Amino acid sequence: MIEFLTDPWQLPFMQRAFAVAAIIGLVCGVVGVYVVLRGMAFIGDAVAHSAFPGVALAYAFEGNLLLGGAAAGITTAVLIAFVSQNRRLKEDTVIGVFFAFAFGLGIVLVSTRDSWTTDLSSFLFGQVLAVSDSDVWTVAAIGAVLVLVVLAIGKELVAVSLDRETARAAGLPVFRLDLALYVVVTTTIVMSLEAVGNILVLALLITPAATARMLTDRLWAMTLLASLIGGTGSVAGLYVSYAYDLAAGGSVVVVLTGIFILTWCLAPRHGLLARLVRRPDRVALAPAGR
Repeated sequence: MIEFLTDPWQLPFMQRAFAVAAIIGLVCGVVGVYVVLRGMAFIGDAVAHSAFPGVALAYAFEGNLLLGGAAAGITTAVLIAFVSQNRRLKEDTVIGVFFAFAFGLGIVLVSTRDSWTTDLSSFLFGQVLAVSDSDVWTVAAIGAVLVLVVLAIGKELVAVSLDRETARAAGLPVFRLDLALYVVVTTTIVMSLEAVGNILVLALLITPAATARMLTDRLWAMTLLASLIGGTGSVAGLYVSYAYDLAAGGSVVVVLTGIFILTWCLAPRHGLLARLVRRPDRVALAPAGR
């Protein structure tokens, strides 16, 4: 067991992978709390796919793939935030429109190239084992800024999530808060692409927060738990990947989902087992004849 825990740390590329996975898991956990409370899990998938045309365009012109993805993702997020202010359309409807358009545009751009390359496929499936020292420091700096921004406007984001009209009547800048949340989510997703890729990034954003939601009703506790679950689950996924020679990004997602399923079954108050235990008591206490 000692060797299993220590062997990966002897390899420089695994040290960098552990650092990036832990940072991204922590940041995704914090940001994901507000995504889950807002009920906008679809935005994560939409933004991840909307970054695709930016990556394809950057690839075509031999530019930086992550910068291209960030530009496309943030542009799409701003458009979603602007159009969704028209309450005639629900937020998920607007997200669906831009999600489909952006991904379709990405496919069109990719079709202009003769072949796929390792760089573009790593964007889709992740390549956390190939990160450099500069990638680690970049992710750490961006992650710190994102966490500080979210914590600074956290109460306002919760108010808007619970009741937009009441928040607007209270004088909160609803549109600017929407815009800030979309940009933070987009930046978090683009930052996470190198770890798990475009296809699996939604799990990293949503699953830790959803797991924490099963364990507590308090915002601060949910935020702390989500960040811990995201960070430790990501590192545990890399251990599984190393031990069994599996895809790193997929292993991270499988481990996080396993933690969610265990929590869904065993959570003290809201888990499946707790509900089954309480149900006979309710039947026994029900008045006769009902």
